[in-house]
Amino acid sequence: MTGRRLVRVSSAGRTLTVDAPSAFISAWPGVAPHVPGASPGLLDGAGGRAAAVLPDDAADARRVINAHLHVLHLAAGTLSVHATCLHRPDVGAVLLLGGHGVGKTLTGAVLAELGWDWLAGDVTLVDAVADGGPAVRGGTSALLGRRAGLRRWFPAWNVAADGAAIVALPGHTVRQPAGPVRVAAAVLVDVDGDPAERAVLKGLDRHTAATAWLRASGHLLDRLLAETGARPLRALEDGRAQRRRVRYVRSLADAVPVYAGRGTPHGIAARICDVVTAEVRSRCP
Repeated sequence: MTGRRLVRVSSAGRTLTVDAPSAFISAWPGVAPHVPGASPGLLDGAGGRAAAVLPDDAADARRVINAHLHVLHLAAGTLSVHATCLHRPDVGAVLLLGGHGVGKTLTGAVLAELGWDWLAGDVTLVDAVADGGPAVRGGTSALLGRRAGLRRWFPAWNVAADGAAIVALPGHTVRQPAGPVRVAAAVLVDVDGDPAERAVLKGLDRHTAATAWLRASGHLLDRLLAETGARPLRALEDGRAQRRRVRYVRSLADAVPVYAGRGTPHGIAARICDVVTAEVRSRCP
C-alpha cells in the first residue's frame, strides 16, 4: 500500500486539506497548472482534517481536488468558471466562454498577440459579488491548444504536424493577478473556420447570458471519475450551494455584458478589441 499524508492545497489564497497518496504528492508540480489559482507547492496539513481522501489514480485525484475547490470557493462568493481569461489594463478582464474545442484558446492567443495578458487558461475564478463589481482572482495556468487548430491559425509558430493532439502554447504564459481584476465582459466563443465570413459579436439577453454563466460555473463538477461506482462529483454541491451559485450567476448576468462571438479567431479577437473597449469607455465618466 502506498504511503499517504495530509497536505493542503492553496488556491487563490484559500486552502483545502486532503489525504493524498505519496505518488500524487510527488507529481503535484505537474498537476498544479491544471488546478485554478494553485500554488506550485503543497503545504503541510498535519493536525488538520481532510475534506477529501484522494484516489490513487492521478487524474481522478485532480478532479476530486477541483470539485472540492469549487465548493470551497463558492462558499466565499467565487465561481469556478470554465473560461479562458485575458486582461488589458485600459479595458479589464474578458472571459472567453464555451465548451471544449470551440476556439477559446485560439481566440485568446490572438488577443495575447495583440498585447493582452493571460489571466487563466481553462478555468477562471470570478468573485461574483465583489465590491466594485465582479472580478477575477486567478485561474489555471496551463495553456493548451489543439495541434490542428494551432497549425492552421498560427503557421508562424511552426507547430509540428505529428504528436499529441493537445499541446502547450509556445511562448505563452499565464500571469496570476496580484489582486482582483475587474471583469469588463464575457464572450461565448464559436470559431467558424471560413475566413471569408465576417466576425460577429452580438450582445446576449439576460436570460441567455445567465444560462451561459450557469453552464460554465458547473464545469468542475461535471467530470466522470475512472473508478467504477465512485460518488458523482456533482453530489458535492448540495441544494443550498446550488441556490447560492444560481444567485451569483444571476448577479453576473446583471453586471457583466455577455456577447456571442462567431468567426475566425482573429476576427473575433478584433471585434472584442473594438466592441468591448468602446463599451468600457462609454461607461467611464
